[in-house]
Amino acid sequence: MNPFPTICSILAEILDLDPADITPETYVIRTLKAESIDLLEIGVAMQHKLGIAVDDDLLFLKNVRIVLNRAARDNVEALSALKAEYPYLSEPRLHEILDGLSAGPVLQVRDLVAYAEAATPAPAGN
Repeated sequence: MNPFPTICSILAEILDLDPADITPETYVIRTLKAESIDLLEIGVAMQHKLGIAVDDDLLFLKNVRIVLNRAARDNVEALSALKAEYPYLSEPRLHEILDGLSAGPVLQVRDLVAYAEAATPAPAGN
């Protein structure tokens, strides 16, 4: 199951947007202007509509800078630290996150999709 249409619908409803304006590469905070109360509603809606457990810190990449600061303090490679914290994100996406940190919040719609795909239970019998 592709969770993008459901996530797109959730974002459009909560943020009062046209779903056609939302792509996987859209920034949730930078572009869509989601605020912390919106993120809370998005997490609850994803949990309800997709039937997944939601960890807000992981879903919304809330601790990226903390993870990177800890990695620097402990002399751990930044990419390795991010891989350990966000195993549902691809290595190319993690590189993009590292490269885009200076521009502001890095959360994109595709990150929500990746989280949902990783959190979706496998169908029975597989």
